[in-house]
Amino acid sequence: MTKKAPRRTAQRILETTLELFNRFGEPNVSTTLISAELRISPGNLYYHYPSKDELVNTLFDGYEAGLYELLAASDDVQDVDDVWFFMHSLFELIWKYRFLYRDLNHLLSRNRHLETHFQQVLERKKAAVSVLLDHLQAAGQLQMAERTQDAVAASMVVLLTYWLSYEYVLQPRSALEPENAQDALLRGAYHVLGLLAPHLAAAPRAHLQALIEAYHPPTS
Repeated sequence: MTKKAPRRTAQRILETTLELFNRFGEPNVSTTLISAELRISPGNLYYHYPSKDELVNTLFDGYEAGLYELLAASDDVQDVDDVWFFMHSLFELIWKYRFLYRDLNHLLSRNRHLETHFQQVLERKKAAVSVLLDHLQAAGQLQMAERTQDAVAASMVVLLTYWLSYEYVLQPRSALEPENAQDALLRGAYHVLGLLAPHLAAAPRAHLQALIEAYHPPTS
């Protein structure tokens, strides 16, 4: 049996850093803690990532690449089922990198790379949501004036961006723990799609309600 090749140290550092950032929050995790968790010397850590910001930026770049690939799928959305899957997939990616959203204002205030790139992230999110709404309109499933559509797209992006912060404020000791992931993701998708419900035609609105009831998301 062929043995698996050991993970490269740089990748192990990233994976451990992401886990620690997600668990404790980026401001509360030092490079000393990361190296101790990995049982490597601080010098070995700095060889691969010369600063904590370098770790943050590398993790963010991985999130950004995954997000843009996912957002491109908005062009394939044709109905309510596609919208549900698309939103849930977005929340899964956000959950994977939840430290970015938990500590967003702190990170933006001191990290120029995130400050400039996260503005683009929001713009790309809104553009993807607008495409999604256009497709629903074209399919006759959505009835919405242009100005209303722009406002709804912006509101959906706001919920996507700050939902986990809302969950964290409600339950700071447990909301972002892994065992609560599924409920948090379902609640987020439920509330984002709730912005669409009043504007859907009767049949897709009923189908959306059936999807929501099937998943039984706990309310917040």
